[in-house]
Amino acid sequence: MQDAFTKLVQLMARLRGPDGCPWDRAQTANSLRPFLIEECYEVVDALDEGDPGKMKEELGDLLFQIIFHSRIAEEKGEFTISDVITANTEKMVRRHPHVFGDAVLATDREVLANWEQIKRQEKGHQDRTSMLEGVPRSLPALLRAHRLQERASRVGFDWARTEEVLEKLDEEIGEFKEAFAQRDAVAVEDELGDILFVLVNLSRFLAVDPEEALRKTTSKFIRRFRYIEEHSARSGRPLEQMGLEEMERLWQESKSKE
Repeated sequence: MQDAFTKLVQLMARLRGPDGCPWDRAQTANSLRPFLIEECYEVVDALDEGDPGKMKEELGDLLFQIIFHSRIAEEKGEFTISDVITANTEKMVRRHPHVFGDAVLATDREVLANWEQIKRQEKGHQDRTSMLEGVPRSLPALLRAHRLQERASRVGFDWARTEEVLEKLDEEIGEFKEAFAQRDAVAVEDELGDILFVLVNLSRFLAVDPEEALRKTTSKFIRRFRYIEEHSARSGRPLEQMGLEEMERLWQESKSKE
């Protein structure tokens, strides 16, 4: 494993070297940002597909991005890939005292609460005025809401029962209907956001990843709509000429075949 990792690090050094690849040599941390994000999502796609071969490939691409960023930082005298690994190893040992120390933590909730306590004591986190700081603003909205709610729950700011979340959802839907009836566009957006936020909370209580749930539903929509498109292509009739009633019939037909 060490030899394989060293070869990858050396390969990146060669690509960035004087006789390396012009494209690789021209990249900066900022120019690589979209590729880093894209590779993360491709790993998620491979997870969804359950294909070990694709998972291996996409994890390799993501690792390559980490090596790439580390190499650029090394050239600037900031840090090396060895520094990245060492710092992360030390952090994981420090934040798992129940594994590498004498702490006794019996549940995952206790582990998370202790994690946050340790984190607040670390350099770079001591000046934070809120435990909600540090959740990336660039996260997808559903995932960011989920992470923020998780953090608040670790200090007891949470509902006690799922039924309470459902009651809150009914309340927010009622407020949305009232805003809609008044044709108040600003209030409609605000109340719709509240509904989505409560739905994320509900998903957390049900141990369902909201981002994953929506991604699967989106894939299901694509699959069923393509069934309609395929029927349209076979019949030689454009979708615009089919009518909603026929498209709905095909939608239900696709649904029944799943």
